[in-house]
Amino acid sequence: MTEIRENVSLKPYNTFGIDVKARYFSEAGSLEELRGILDHNLFKTVPVLWMGGGSNMLLVSDFEGWVIRVNLRGKHVEEKTDAKVVVSACAGENWHQFVLWTLEQNLGGLENLSLIPGNVGTAPMQNIGAYGAEIKDTFLKLEGLNIQNGELETFDREQCAFGYRESVFKRSLKGKYIITKVYFSLTPEAEHSVNTQYGAIEAQLSEMGTKATIHSVSEAVIAIRSSKLPNPKEIGNSGSFFKNPVVSAAQVEELKKTYPDLVAYPVSEKEVKLAAGWLIEKAGWKGYRKGDAGVHKNQALVLVNYGNASGKEIVALSREIQQSVFRTFGVPLEAEVNIIE
Repeated sequence: MTEIRENVSLKPYNTFGIDVKARYFSEAGSLEELRGILDHNLFKTVPVLWMGGGSNMLLVSDFEGWVIRVNLRGKHVEEKTDAKVVVSACAGENWHQFVLWTLEQNLGGLENLSLIPGNVGTAPMQNIGAYGAEIKDTFLKLEGLNIQNGELETFDREQCAFGYRESVFKRSLKGKYIITKVYFSLTPEAEHSVNTQYGAIEAQLSEMGTKATIHSVSEAVIAIRSSKLPNPKEIGNSGSFFKNPVVSAAQVEELKKTYPDLVAYPVSEKEVKLAAGWLIEKAGWKGYRKGDAGVHKNQALVLVNYGNASGKEIVALSREIQQSVFRTFGVPLEAEVNIIE
């Protein structure tokens, strides 16, 4: 049976570095341990919080229940053809280390998603994305443990209903499944197709003096992210705190009359995605600090804990920013980070 520890600090387990306690804490490294937890009397009597890499959450207060860290490990090449290679990774694998492993196998498809914090299991929940790519682009299927009956079920791309930083596991199936393994369809060398549509990648490749390959694109993304985003091991953060808002093309045209340098990307004929970081910076928040809660000096989309900020202080700062951006631009910002209050 999985060990149950009491009154455990969660500071080492969340990338924001928030020091709150869990009344009960366990780690599960196998399906058997997960099923044992589901059958345990404690599971039926106290609130439960499932954790992966702790990278997309903000803990606001002590958790008076059972925190369970999913720590299943393993990655494999499942199937090879001339056109594709299917690989799998268990939920507890670190996402970036998994991406590097696929590159070591000379497999293409995940290179633009290098250096995103977190674990494999939580990646499909929010359809992680960066630099013109999203997990849904290479996603094949996942396996999830049904919390009600302990059965392992399979979900394909359609069933996951991926959207912008969204999936069915953040909506109708929230809290109903534990993702245990994810499968991806990647390309062998003869089929590689690199995505350098984001100008920053092309500029970085030019600076590196190298042509675009899956390996150099990954190196470029790592260099860009490292220059703009703080390392959670040095400054507590969860990466992008807010989603990039999607607004009407008509609203963008109106905003451009006042802000001709507005950063916007067309989503469809009628909808446009705005750069949340640009909005926050323009509203005057970049580099702001109050106590140990702040907005990063290089990337306004990232809220940071400079050491001893509480979850409540980070939340309060995020709400001030939301109100300020709405007052300035009439654009609502939605948190990308999962706030656990």
